[in-house]
Amino acid sequence: MPRFEDCLQRLEQIVDELEKGNVPLEQALKLFEEGVQLSTSCRRELEEAEGKVEILLKQNGKLQPEPYESAAEKAQASKK
Repeated sequence: MPRFEDCLQRLEQIVDELEKGNVPLEQALKLFEEGVQLSTSCRRELEEAEGKVEILLKQNGKLQPEPYESAAEKAQASKK
């Protein structure tokens, strides 16, 4: 399975090729399909990484793991 960085680089290449508009329709559809698969793979990898990240807080003299909460999630929670 390709690395996350490799997937992103390939996605950038696909976007560049599609934006140029010089690609035949059949090839454009194949590139688009590849891009969707890469995007899904990257999103899944990011979600897995986010789930593994933990912030350690010192409570009662012990380090206690707490689930990672992104800045966007914190902002959303504060609006509620």
